[in-house]
Amino acid sequence: MRKYLIPAAALVALAGGSAVIAQQMPPAPGAKDATRVTGGTYTIDPGHTQILFAYDHMGFTNNLGVISESTGTLTLDPKNPSAAKVSVEVPVTNLKTGIAKLDEHLMKPEFFDSAKFPKATFVSTGVKAQGNEAEITGNLTIKGITKPVTLDTEFYGAGKAPAMMGGKENAGFVATTTIKRSDFGMGYGVPMVGDAVELKIVVAFQK
Repeated sequence: MRKYLIPAAALVALAGGSAVIAQQMPPAPGAKDATRVTGGTYTIDPGHTQILFAYDHMGFTNNLGVISESTGTLTLDPKNPSAAKVSVEVPVTNLKTGIAKLDEHLMKPEFFDSAKFPKATFVSTGVKAQGNEAEITGNLTIKGITKPVTLDTEFYGAGKAPAMMGGKENAGFVATTTIKRSDFGMGYGVPMVGDAVELKIVVAFQK
């Protein structure tokens, strides 16, 4: 068995090498500093944007899932943040719970009916900004049904990406809200399976 063991000296050398690499990395280019956000129109970075959801399953568990690769835009003027406008398209077919059979079921007509409605959308109608926080109201459309929602939003950070990563300006936000799935024609299983769905939206914008 000894031939499978890494000698202690080698482990120390590897650890030392990792420390050197870490020391060579520059600091994070983003910071929670709103003065770094410039005006104009940003587009969503789909590779760093996720919508996480949680719901009660029969009173036993709080099950989770994620939808990735949303697209959309943010238009803002730092001097007038309450005039900002947000528009997002969410590909519901990218929904993943980590359970293949459940993912397949959620695409069926009693839930998202993704064959007919492959995308959900959110379009803002108003913004109330105060410091690094804002209430964003808007219209959420799922399965062809539109309802008003309010997103409790917090500014996470901004800055310019390194040149090797495109050098674009970035601004990130985290938003939360709770919706009722029955409001959007997805009441299958209620009340045995919870109607309320908690959403956490992690979104990165670039320009």
